[in-house]
Amino acid sequence: MPKHDDPTTELPGTGRIAAELRATGSGPTAAELGGTETGPIAADLGGTGSGATAAELRATGTGPTAAAPAPPPGPAYAGQAQTGPVHTGPVHTGQAPAGRPSAGPVPIAAELGGTGIGPTAAAPAPPPGLAYAGPAQTGQADTGPVHTGQAPAAPAGPAAPAASAGPGYRAVFRVREFRVVFVAHLFSLLGVVVSELALTVLVYDLTRSPLLSSLTFALGFLPYLVGGTLLAGLTDRLPPRRILVVCDLLCAGCVALMVVPATPVALLLALRCAIAVVSPVFNGTRMATLADILGEGDLFVLGRSLLRIVSQSALLTGFAVGGVLLTVVPPRGALAVTAGTFLVSALLLRLGTVRRPARGSGAAGSGLSGTWAVLRNRRVRALMLMFWVPPLFAVVPEALAAPYADEIGVSTAALGLLMCALPVGTITGELLAGSFLSAAVRSRIVLPLAVTGVLPYLLYAPEPGVPLAAAALFLAGATGAYTLGLDAWFVAAVPEEQRGRAMTLMTAGMMTVQGIGMAGAGVAAEFAPVHVVVAGTGVLGTVCLLAAAAELRAAGAAGDRKARRG
Repeated sequence: MPKHDDPTTELPGTGRIAAELRATGSGPTAAELGGTETGPIAADLGGTGSGATAAELRATGTGPTAAAPAPPPGPAYAGQAQTGPVHTGPVHTGQAPAGRPSAGPVPIAAELGGTGIGPTAAAPAPPPGLAYAGPAQTGQADTGPVHTGQAPAAPAGPAAPAASAGPGYRAVFRVREFRVVFVAHLFSLLGVVVSELALTVLVYDLTRSPLLSSLTFALGFLPYLVGGTLLAGLTDRLPPRRILVVCDLLCAGCVALMVVPATPVALLLALRCAIAVVSPVFNGTRMATLADILGEGDLFVLGRSLLRIVSQSALLTGFAVGGVLLTVVPPRGALAVTAGTFLVSALLLRLGTVRRPARGSGAAGSGLSGTWAVLRNRRVRALMLMFWVPPLFAVVPEALAAPYADEIGVSTAALGLLMCALPVGTITGELLAGSFLSAAVRSRIVLPLAVTGVLPYLLYAPEPGVPLAAAALFLAGATGAYTLGLDAWFVAAVPEEQRGRAMTLMTAGMMTVQGIGMAGAGVAAEFAPVHVVVAGTGVLGTVCLLAAAAELRAAGAAGDRKARRG
């Protein structure tokens, strides 16, 4: 499972908000349609899903709410019974309806914030000079207002909630099914980290070969590409709970075979590869299932953030737990413990999560053809690049931490500080962004944080001591807060029937590029001092990130033009 992961398409429907269409006249708004027969008013859209406002899309992107629609131009509402046809649509409570398929996000001018690439939580302001004098909606049936011809008054409704911060991490833990997934993730991640350490020690004890021992770590990265590419289609063709449980059981079985004393080294490495092959399928399915459990809005973003925080924390505590365990039991005994953690995870997921049907079918293709079906979407390709490029360069100082400590002549305790600085920065950045920033702000800071993510590595140029190097790593890690906004863009851009495959590809790519980045760092350090390699990574990485950001902007602009033509 990933160590560093667990990181708006056009509207195909017929509805637009007033802010978008007032200048183009390309479609009706809720205000325009209220008194005509050409389309539904905002309140009517609750049962059709044909239009949306920014406030509703912030949470789910699935349909309109009654909290955001602006009153029609002209006379003020008096809150009396309408003399025309009575509205008999669904009751509006101010929350987005659940369970309805999304027609896709609606990019509005306020959302795009000059970038054209991602949504914010800003809600559209009501047309000037209008007033809504009737009572606030509280869940009672709407019988429609009467136009009385009174002079317009100032808006009487409450301020739009979009400007406030998101629901916070505590709101995510109120969802019972997420709590189960979270605890299962803890057990599964513990199994992965401890099994990696125990297997490395076991292989070294059996062979006394540093090469074969280090190869067990490399095998944790490279097979991700195979599993993520060839098996990604399973995530949409099979029920997600079944996939999660079976993957945990397969991992438990592989680790159980490692425990057998007669298992040769070659088979131990093959079993390690098998775990790495199914890991992207597990991670992609779990990520897609989070969108089913928490919706596609802010709760999903915060849920993903929590799982990433746990994964980063595993870098700080997992190997310590494994080291302590290995002082008590032999390597095979530690492996037996990890087999039990996988079984506990499987049991929790089987009993604690809801059975959901498969998202798609085999019609989208399998293997490479199915992968290309996802990557044909330019917007999705650009978002994946934005997930892949930063970790490609971010891992370089971690990969070279030991050589750098030797280069400047510091102790192993200083080496531990260098190893911890990056994940501590990542955890801090995510916690602050998730706790104190609104969805709108998190969306606006995606590109600024992403393109500057490896600039702190330039502080390595003068071959700094441990404090300055650790500060550079902490700052680089903190910029990882961009992934919260990027997660929201990604889940909005991918069609639901391809969500599992797309998220599997994304997580597989992240793990693969980390392996490539570590290997490339080692090769470069053979020809140049470590501090020069790290500083050069800051320059090269920033150039590549600027190119990826430019492609993401271009993809967003192309999507907007397509939406206007449609």
